[in-house]
Amino acid sequence: MGDVFLVRHGQTEWSRSGRHTGWTDIPLTERGREEARRLAPLIRSHRIGAVFVSPLERARETAELIGLREVQVDPDLREWDYGGYEGITTVDIQRTRPDWFLFRDGVEPGPPDHPGESAEQVGERADRVLAKVGAALDNTEGSVVLVAHGHFLRVLTARRLGLPASGGALFQLATGTVCRLGTEHGRPVIAGWNVRPEA
Repeated sequence: MGDVFLVRHGQTEWSRSGRHTGWTDIPLTERGREEARRLAPLIRSHRIGAVFVSPLERARETAELIGLREVQVDPDLREWDYGGYEGITTVDIQRTRPDWFLFRDGVEPGPPDHPGESAEQVGERADRVLAKVGAALDNTEGSVVLVAHGHFLRVLTARRLGLPASGGALFQLATGTVCRLGTEHGRPVIAGWNVRPEA
């Protein structure tokens, strides 16, 4: 059975400045495009059976720059819906909520079309993605690649390892990096984390 490769998209202006970027479709910066291109050898050196990509531009462009083909766009891979905290930094939020922590406290309600999500709701989406990943691993030869977003992939990792969705808080994830989830003695493990090619 193959592994699961997680790719966080390259840098955007909002990721650079620390603004929570859920549904806002921010493009990659030039640095973000270079980060994506440099990931190509890390991914293409493996046999890939299936690729799932978030519908947001920053993830789709990252997949394209890596050279991934025949991708399946999956809305369940979109980033955490930050509701009323969309576009706001943690520093700004903590001015009024000094102890605020996303994975524990969630977000303020947003507009009707983006009301916000709890860690558990993001975990439900992650579980659906993992079911699709499992089917792909059973039905194709090779590994599965997921190209998506930082907080979502952290939650997905927690769920893959059997942790609650809030356990995603344990896994820092930088832009333009690859993580590898494998197995050892039939149990899920982290085989590589926050990997980027040497300059």
